[in-house]
Amino acid sequence: MAKAPHLFIFGPGYSAKAIAKAARAQGFRISGTYRDDAKAEALEAAGITPVPFGADAVREPLTTATHWLTSVAPPEGGDPVLALLDSMPDAALTPTWIGYLSSTNVYGDHGGDWVDEDTPPTPSLARGTRRLEAEQAWTALGTRLGAAVHIFRLAGIYGPGRNAVRTVLDGRAKRVVKPGQLFSRIHVADIAAAVAAAMESGLSSRIFNMADDKPAPPQDVILHACELLGIAPPPEVSFEEADLSPMARSFYAESKRVRNDRVKQQLGLTLSYPSYRDALPVLLEEEKAKKA
Repeated sequence: MAKAPHLFIFGPGYSAKAIAKAARAQGFRISGTYRDDAKAEALEAAGITPVPFGADAVREPLTTATHWLTSVAPPEGGDPVLALLDSMPDAALTPTWIGYLSSTNVYGDHGGDWVDEDTPPTPSLARGTRRLEAEQAWTALGTRLGAAVHIFRLAGIYGPGRNAVRTVLDGRAKRVVKPGQLFSRIHVADIAAAVAAAMESGLSSRIFNMADDKPAPPQDVILHACELLGIAPPPEVSFEEADLSPMARSFYAESKRVRNDRVKQQLGLTLSYPSYRDALPVLLEEEKAKKA
């Protein structure tokens, strides 16, 4: 008798919670890990059965999980989820599908040129190298367990509560200009739609880029948010003179445009938000609704 669909999420954060909502609409039962006890209640409120992150706690729910999703970024020292799973016998692990939320930073810098899933990864940042190593390890695990592994290389994630409109309203907006700099982005709703489709696609292991249709300089997004809000934009400041944290500055080390043809062709995805210009007016209305 086939198992009932059960999605187990390692690290149910911003994107994974949106994916859980989409999967629940498809009839999946959802479980997810937590490390901080204070977050367990929030997971329950989101319809996710909370499970402490640890070998003893996850062992039983993993025996019923048909699908796994991991969104845990690997720190120095390696992927903690893979380390946890290595402590369990393969016979106890029987997923049919594994999803890994990765990042487009595995491609490295391409000087604003286009990349697709066939572009050889050449990460220039340590975190990109760790992502690539994790992708390879998850693919190897899937092969060992007989599960399809779908890797989703995510561009800059935005959506409700995390977007240029919110940044402007919070007084944190900057228009940092680095000539030739381009970023690809992806709305969290489109991530959720793609992953939900992949879980039921029956496709073998492969990689999907998750990016919208219109890569753009970051200062243009802030400018459009200000125009929608009817407020004066912050002044432009050169990248060299900008007051940025080391993490924020590191994002400018790479410039590329990310193609999304595969996810459209193989998963039938139609982007709800093909560009930030489609999304920001909707996000502005959501911000207004919060105040109503």
